[in-house]
Parts: sequence; C-alpha cells; structure tokens
Amino acid sequence: MKEDLIAIETKFSAEIDGVDGLAALDDIRVAIFGKKGEMTAILRGMGGLSAEERPVVGQIANEVRAALEDKIKEKKSLLSKLEMDEKLSKEHLDITLPGIKREAGHRHPVAIVTEEICRIFMGMGYEIAEGPHVETEYHNFEALNIGKGHPARDEQDTFYVEGGKVLRTHTSPVQIRYMQNNKPPIAIVAPGKVFRSDEVDATHSPDFNQIEGLFVDKGIHMGHLKGALTVFAKSLFGDDIKTRFRPHHFPFTEPSAEVDFSCFGCGGSGCRICKGEGWIEMGGCGMVHPKVLAACGIDPDVYSGFAFGMGIDRIAMQRFNIPDLRLLFENDIQFLKQF
Repeated sequence: MKEDLIAIETKFSAEIDGVDGLAALDDIRVAIFGKKGEMTAILRGMGGLSAEERPVVGQIANEVRAALEDKIKEKKSLLSKLEMDEKLSKEHLDITLPGIKREAGHRHPVAIVTEEICRIFMGMGYEIAEGPHVETEYHNFEALNIGKGHPARDEQDTFYVEGGKVLRTHTSPVQIRYMQNNKPPIAIVAPGKVFRSDEVDATHSPDFNQIEGLFVDKGIHMGHLKGALTVFAKSLFGDDIKTRFRPHHFPFTEPSAEVDFSCFGCGGSGCRICKGEGWIEMGGCGMVHPKVLAACGIDPDVYSGFAFGMGIDRIAMQRFNIPDLRLLFENDIQFLKQF
C-alpha cells in the first residue's frame, strides 16, 4: 500500500504539471479524491491493515494527500491568472468614451396630479392627512352616518376582508380619524387609494385614487364650499374651466351636491368621454352632517363644515387630456414616457 500511495503521488503530480485548463484540472482532482478516486480507494482499504501498519501507512497517506492538494491549489491559482491575463489581452476599454446615461424613473401622471392638487390646497391653508387602506366598518360606514342597512354596505360595492374589516371605499374615514383627534378649526385634504366592486371602462375602475377635503369651523356654509372648489378647478385647469353643482344625497353631508367640471375632450359640446353630456363628474360634496360632527366629539350647534371627495384619476385624465382611464394602470411604457 505504501508503494501504491507513492505511485499515486508520482502519477498525478506529473498530470497536474502538464494540465493546461481549469476544467481538466478539476477532472484530475475528481480522479484523485472523488468517490471513485484512487486516493479514496486506498484510504478505504486501510481497514484491512494490522494495528502496527495502520499508523505508518496513515501518515504516508496524509502526506500524499496534503502534497497533491497543495499542488492542485497552486496549479489552479496559476491557471486562473493565465486565463485572466488572456481575457484582458483580448479586451479593449476606451476610457475616453462618454458614459451611457441610464434613464431615471419618473412620476406617474396620477402622482403628478396628486402633488399638484395637494400643493393647491396647501396654498389655501389645508394640511395633508393620511389613513389606513384596511378600515373598520365603523370608520368607513357608521361614523359617516351610513347605517347597517344602507345599500353602500352591500358586498356588490364593498370588498370585505377577514376580521370584520373592509378595504376603504373612500378616503372619508381619514376625516373621521382626524376629527376624533383634533379640534376645530380643521382644514385637511386626504389623498389615497380606494376600492370598490365596480366595472372597468373608460372612466371606472375597482381600484382608483381619491382625494377628500374637510373644512370645519364656526360659520361655514355652502358658499365657502363652492368657492373653494371653484378656486381649485381654475388653479389646476385654468380660467376657462367651468364647474357645476347638482343637488344630490350623501348620508354624511346635508345638504349634498355633486360637482362636475366641463369636459376636457369636447369643451362642453358632448363626446364619447363625457357620454355626450359636456360635463365630467368629479365627485361629491356638501355640508358635513351634524351626526358626523357629533360622532367625532364636535358640537354641531357651534361648528359647521364642508367636505368634498374627487377622483384623482379623472382629474389626471382631464389635466393631461387622457381619453381612457385604463391607460393609467396598464403600465404601457410608451404611454407613461410622455410624462
């Protein structure tokens, strides 16, 4: 067995010296130390040696193993260096060439409009408020005077989740949370994503963006509401934009109205976007219902306020003359690059 070990060292030392590639070197390593390698076979046979022979042969085996492992390691380092030198000799780098500019990411049209809207209202003295996407039924419905039997709570309109909670159907719960923790005067806008079980078409989506506004103080009336939304519309779209307020009903405001902006597609003459009406509905508004104020610990006999909610996506459509809401969430790079 001693002679076998010496023969293995002699044989493979010569092979290692003559090898000219890393792949071939690895094949030699496997032939020596692999499961079926010659060195492995010798070591397995040591069990048949006598007690006197085993330590002597074991010492020689360890010396041969160490010598071959060192030789493989040294040869690998040499071949790696030669391979790198050859690679570098074939490559050419011109450091005088200008760099390739990487295209930076940019804001989505909805984000651009959200920032513009917030900036306009902040200029009017409003603060920005935020709230959770997953809401309690109390904050999303009951505190807003939407009782348990109200059709807006039907599963056809609302996404219910585990634990008796819902995906918020509007950002109005942000107003509730703010009024519960702050005293008048209050002036906030709350932008954010909302969810409703709705169809998908040119002006509707089950996942869209909304901004709510709330102003509470002494002596507030509908004139203040109309003035605020008119100033906002003209600040965002220019002096040519027209606003229209139509009587409506919302459980959380009284009196209530819906606000429309003149259609950006046709200027009011009627087209596919506005469905021939000349107007695009932007959202609802009205005077905060006394029950809502009372539920938040604000005395409705002392304070009054107005609230409004508008779809940011529709405003983005009008702001950038986008004919179809679906373009905003289809992630078409050619479309988004325009902004």
